[in-house]
Amino acid sequence: MKLLLDTHIILWSVAEPGKLAPEVADELESESNELWYSPISVWEILLLAEKGHISLGSEIEKSIRDIFQKIPFTEAPINLEVAIQSRFVNLSHQDPADRFLAATAIVYDLTLVTADSRVIAAEGVPVLSAI
Repeated sequence: MKLLLDTHIILWSVAEPGKLAPEVADELESESNELWYSPISVWEILLLAEKGHISLGSEIEKSIRDIFQKIPFTEAPINLEVAIQSRFVNLSHQDPADRFLAATAIVYDLTLVTADSRVIAAEGVPVLSAI
Protein backbone atom coordinates (compact mmCIF):
# COMPACT_ATOMS: atom_id res chain seq x y z
CA MET A 1 0.00 0.00 0.00
CA LYS A 2 1.20 3.53 -0.77
CA LEU A 3 0.62 5.69 2.31
CA LEU A 4 0.59 9.50 2.30
CA LEU A 5 1.21 10.70 5.84
CA ASP A 6 -0.77 13.67 7.10
CA THR A 7 1.39 16.29 8.79
CA HIS A 8 0.48 15.28 12.34
CA ILE A 9 1.22 11.62 11.53
CA ILE A 10 4.71 12.61 10.36
CA LEU A 11 5.27 14.54 13.59
CA TRP A 12 3.91 11.75 15.77
CA SER A 13 6.06 9.18 13.95
CA VAL A 14 9.19 11.12 14.78
CA ALA A 15 8.46 12.75 18.13
CA GLU A 16 5.50 10.93 19.73
CA PRO A 17 5.15 7.41 18.30
CA GLY A 18 2.99 6.42 21.29
CA LYS A 19 0.19 8.56 19.83
CA LEU A 20 -0.07 6.23 16.84
CA ALA A 21 -2.65 3.45 17.06
CA PRO A 22 -0.85 0.07 17.05
CA GLU A 23 -2.43 -0.90 13.70
CA VAL A 24 -1.25 2.34 12.12
CA ALA A 25 2.25 1.98 13.57
CA ASP A 26 2.37 -1.54 12.10
CA GLU A 27 1.37 -0.23 8.66
CA LEU A 28 3.99 2.52 8.82
CA GLU A 29 6.69 0.01 9.77
CA SER A 30 5.68 -2.63 7.24
CA GLU A 31 8.27 -3.03 4.50
CA SER A 32 5.48 -3.87 2.06
CA ASN A 33 4.13 -0.30 2.30
CA GLU A 34 5.57 2.82 0.69
CA LEU A 35 5.61 6.02 2.78
CA TRP A 36 4.91 9.27 0.94
CA TYR A 37 4.83 12.92 1.96
CA SER A 38 3.65 16.13 0.39
CA PRO A 39 5.74 19.32 0.46
CA ILE A 40 2.62 20.93 1.93
CA SER A 41 3.46 19.04 5.15
CA VAL A 42 6.88 20.69 5.24
CA TRP A 43 5.16 24.06 4.84
CA GLU A 44 2.67 23.18 7.58
CA ILE A 45 5.41 22.03 9.99
CA LEU A 46 7.28 25.30 9.42
CA LEU A 47 4.09 27.27 10.14
CA LEU A 48 3.53 25.31 13.36
CA ALA A 49 7.10 26.09 14.43
CA GLU A 50 6.76 29.78 13.54
CA LYS A 51 3.58 30.02 15.64
CA GLY A 52 5.29 28.27 18.57
CA HIS A 53 2.98 25.22 18.47
CA ILE A 54 5.98 22.90 18.04
CA SER A 55 9.68 23.34 18.72
CA LEU A 56 12.26 22.47 16.09
CA GLY A 57 15.21 23.92 17.96
CA SER A 58 17.45 26.74 16.81
CA GLU A 59 18.35 25.19 13.44
CA ILE A 60 14.90 24.89 11.93
CA GLU A 61 16.01 23.98 8.40
CA LYS A 62 18.32 21.25 9.70
CA SER A 63 15.54 19.91 11.94
CA ILE A 64 13.15 19.69 8.99
CA ARG A 65 15.73 17.88 6.86
CA ASP A 66 16.44 15.47 9.75
CA ILE A 67 12.74 14.60 10.06
CA PHE A 68 12.51 13.72 6.40
CA GLN A 69 15.76 11.74 6.42
CA LYS A 70 14.69 9.57 9.37
CA ILE A 71 11.79 8.08 7.46
CA PRO A 72 12.23 6.58 3.95
CA PHE A 73 9.75 8.89 2.20
CA THR A 74 8.88 9.37 -1.44
CA GLU A 75 7.84 12.91 -2.31
CA ALA A 76 4.49 13.51 -3.99
CA PRO A 77 5.09 16.82 -5.76
CA ILE A 78 2.47 19.53 -5.92
CA ASN A 79 1.61 19.83 -9.60
CA LEU A 80 -1.13 21.17 -11.84
CA GLU A 81 -3.44 18.20 -11.21
CA VAL A 82 -3.03 18.40 -7.44
CA ALA A 83 -3.73 22.14 -7.51
CA ILE A 84 -6.89 21.66 -9.58
CA GLN A 85 -8.12 18.70 -7.53
CA SER A 86 -7.57 20.66 -4.30
CA ARG A 87 -10.51 22.88 -5.24
CA PHE A 88 -12.80 19.98 -6.16
CA VAL A 89 -12.03 17.55 -3.35
CA ASN A 90 -15.10 16.77 -1.26
CA LEU A 91 -14.12 18.23 2.12
CA SER A 92 -16.49 20.02 4.47
CA HIS A 93 -13.93 22.76 5.18
CA GLN A 94 -11.51 25.01 3.34
CA ASP A 95 -8.25 24.28 5.20
CA PRO A 96 -5.65 24.57 2.40
CA ALA A 97 -3.26 21.98 3.82
CA ASP A 98 -6.03 19.39 4.16
CA ARG A 99 -7.28 20.16 0.66
CA PHE A 100 -3.80 19.74 -0.84
CA LEU A 101 -3.15 16.52 1.09
CA ALA A 102 -6.50 15.00 0.09
CA ALA A 103 -5.96 16.05 -3.53
CA THR A 104 -2.46 14.57 -3.48
CA ALA A 105 -3.83 11.24 -2.26
CA ILE A 106 -6.41 11.22 -5.05
CA VAL A 107 -4.04 12.28 -7.86
CA TYR A 108 -1.20 9.92 -6.92
CA ASP A 109 -3.48 7.02 -5.89
CA LEU A 110 -2.26 7.08 -2.29
CA THR A 111 -4.00 6.30 0.99
CA LEU A 112 -3.95 9.28 3.34
CA VAL A 113 -3.05 8.31 6.91
CA THR A 114 -4.78 10.78 9.21
CA ALA A 115 -6.48 11.24 12.56
CA ASP A 116 -8.44 14.24 11.28
CA SER A 117 -12.10 13.24 11.55
CA ARG A 118 -13.13 15.82 8.94
CA VAL A 119 -10.83 14.25 6.36
CA ILE A 120 -11.77 10.72 7.40
CA ALA A 121 -15.43 11.59 6.77
CA ALA A 122 -14.77 12.98 3.28
CA GLU A 123 -16.20 11.02 0.37
CA GLY A 124 -13.79 10.05 -2.37
CA VAL A 125 -10.60 10.43 -0.33
CA PRO A 126 -8.81 7.12 0.32
CA VAL A 127 -8.00 7.13 4.04
CA LEU A 128 -6.39 4.95 6.68
CA SER A 129 -7.92 6.21 9.93
CA ALA A 130 -5.45 6.80 12.75
CA ILE A 131 -8.24 7.33 15.28
